[in-house]
Amino acid sequence: FYGMDQELQNPNPTVYAVADLNRLREAVRETAHTGGDDNVSEPIDALEVFDLIRNINDPEHPLTLEQLNVAQHENIKVDDENSTVFINFTPTIPHCSMATLIGLSIRVKLLRSLPSRFKVEIKITPGTHSTEEAVNKQLNDKERVAAALENAHLLDVVNKCIANTDL
Repeated sequence: FYGMDQELQNPNPTVYAVADLNRLREAVRETAHTGGDDNVSEPIDALEVFDLIRNINDPEHPLTLEQLNVAQHENIKVDDENSTVFINFTPTIPHCSMATLIGLSIRVKLLRSLPSRFKVEIKITPGTHSTEEAVNKQLNDKERVAAALENAHLLDVVNKCIANTDL
């Protein structure tokens, strides 16, 4: 976790402006109005999922995944009817050893936040990481994820990454 006594892999990451979610929400509402029926629950959409993960802290820097452009609204697809969420995230460097930890943090945040009916698939944006296939396999294997979360130290790091995401 950032502040650890180890050399940073990416000591000077590019920091991006954060999205104005209110403006994005208005744009989404204009294109997908539900008709105002108060008895109909609003479906979960990509913007809502983005809002859940955007403030996850990077494990190496005191910055969010949104600030580092690791998480982007455009890389999230939600099929509410079939209860599926697909997320691509983009590590800041092609050899980032934190990629699995970032993906695990996204998975834990969504496991704790989304209704249990959702199946979540998390992958590295194609072509952006040197070992994307191996990382993708780890992140989407239930047994590997469960085993990782049994490791108290790893769970502590994940919990620190997602600590302030409900603000």
